[in-house]
Amino acid sequence: MRILVISGANLNKLGQREKIYGDFTLDELKNQLTAYAGAAELEFFTSNMEGEIIEAVQSCDADAIIINAGGYSHTSVAIADALAMSTALKIEVHLTNIYSREPYRHFSVTGSKCDGVITGLGIDGYKAAIDVIKRRIK
Repeated sequence: MRILVISGANLNKLGQREKIYGDFTLDELKNQLTAYAGAAELEFFTSNMEGEIIEAVQSCDADAIIINAGGYSHTSVAIADALAMSTALKIEVHLTNIYSREPYRHFSVTGSKCDGVITGLGIDGYKAAIDVIKRRIK
């Protein structure tokens, strides 16, 4: 089983950003997820560029996608359209609870095109997404 993990806008700055996002770096997140995934093969893609994220979704041939598009989650119809075209199982993850944040973060345009959204659990949200994918894809 192959899972593409997409990290979008500003997630390359984890560990340097506001502490609300956690005190770990993107590399530490990747290492924890790789260790947790077991036999599942994880591929990581990171970009601050909306078009590059769209290209990653469009060219994805993995069984599933875990996406945290960062701020694009709330604004990008284009990424949402790419997700809608994908036949992969799609789970959106947010490190913080988007419903306890600014009102414009209370809706995820991209999440509306995913099979599920996990919000507010930090790294554990990614692990929960991996668990769901493992149960749904055999």
